[in-house]
Amino acid sequence: MPTIFERLRRPPAEQKTEQQPQEQAAMLLNWLLRWPKSELTLSDVRNYAPRPIRNKEIAFRSARILAAHGHLAPLAATKWQIIRRPLTPTSSR
Repeated sequence: MPTIFERLRRPPAEQKTEQQPQEQAAMLLNWLLRWPKSELTLSDVRNYAPRPIRNKEIAFRSARILAAHGHLAPLAATKWQIIRRPLTPTSSR
């Protein structure tokens, strides 16, 4: 028969796994596809982006990752030009 301590012991709560910076940047990129403006500011991301990205450090880091991959062009410290390009390669003839 189990002791009182064994009966009261709760199973360990599942811990949330933190998203990797690449996953956060991908989430920001998916959101940018629906963003109607041609420029993006850190305030825009913090106010309108999906909740996991609204943290200042996460938003800034994700924008820097997208800038490094050519999806954003820096205009100022916290302002970027969105570079919209087709997702599928086009054939040139």
